[in-house]
Amino acid sequence: MTAADRIAVRPAGPSRAAVALAVAAVLLPAVALVGLAVGSVHEPPGVVADVVLRRLGLGSSPVTLLDDQIVWQLRLPRVLGAAATGAGLAVCGAVLQTLTGNDLADPYLLGISDGAAVGAVTVIVLGVGATGAAATGALSAAAFVGALLAVVVVLALAGARTWSLPAARTVLAGIAVGQMCAAYTSFVVLVLGDRDAARGVMEWTLGSVAGVRWHTALFLTAVAVVGTLVMVTAARDLDAFAFGETAARSFGVPVERVRWALVATAALVTACLVAHTGVIGFVGLVVPHVVRLVCGPRHALLLPMSALLGASLLVGSDIVARSVLSDREIPVGIVTAGLGAPFFAWLLWRQGRKGSAAGGRS
Repeated sequence: MTAADRIAVRPAGPSRAAVALAVAAVLLPAVALVGLAVGSVHEPPGVVADVVLRRLGLGSSPVTLLDDQIVWQLRLPRVLGAAATGAGLAVCGAVLQTLTGNDLADPYLLGISDGAAVGAVTVIVLGVGATGAAATGALSAAAFVGALLAVVVVLALAGARTWSLPAARTVLAGIAVGQMCAAYTSFVVLVLGDRDAARGVMEWTLGSVAGVRWHTALFLTAVAVVGTLVMVTAARDLDAFAFGETAARSFGVPVERVRWALVATAALVTACLVAHTGVIGFVGLVVPHVVRLVCGPRHALLLPMSALLGASLLVGSDIVARSVLSDREIPVGIVTAGLGAPFFAWLLWRQGRKGSAAGGRS
């Protein structure tokens, strides 16, 4: 289904949209509660509630120091970081799919995540001689440069004279950029003398929120919230883009300015998230498609719903990542790849059938 097809589909009525939004709003805290309770040490929901309420000054029930450390210091920032990352990636995926007119576009498949990873890995390896906010800023800036360069390279390889990118060429270009970035990362790992550092880089490239603490979680949340708000303000312009560049111009949309502003915003949001959680794929591909099927194509609803569902998906994936094996955790990127890869294959198959049908009619 092309972007124009999607916008032509009758959007969900207010009641259906309201129900979907309500379900998504309830699903996220429910999954988050499970995320706070599940782990190597099980925390009953009552204990979780006591810890959180006590920390917020809303409760006085006694809690042990161990419960407080597990729930408040370890699991809550992890859940918050996962939710922010999932929300940001899902919204970026929805925006990129509209801007490129390509159902297969998302930060991972377009090489943005891998490009951001190259920038972040470079800073990690070279060291920035800074801590706290300065280190966070340096890591995010390097990731942003890498992400933006990746977008330019993908567009060049896809032979794009306009922003309506053929699905097959875009996927191949994204794969090529991803492989180049992976080769760089592998080279860095090989030349690192410190085995622990090399292992840390490799684990980071698979995506994980296990190491997220409060300062990182708050940063990721701020990035996701601000980025989502910026993109939601452009919802009407994105609706126009879904009809194509020519139609958007006829609607009075300043195409070049809006397009580059939104691509830069998506790249910046992705870079900031990837810099601190590693490469987590397919969230930005799967979630927008599911939301469109349920709620319709209007971006004023599509983007907030994508944020809520993306947050729930990544928090749930992280729960699986730390529960599937009894003696260790697996990177959350492996879980999202296991969910997203079959969906990606289905999209390719569907587009192939459409192409065959169109060829048969011509």
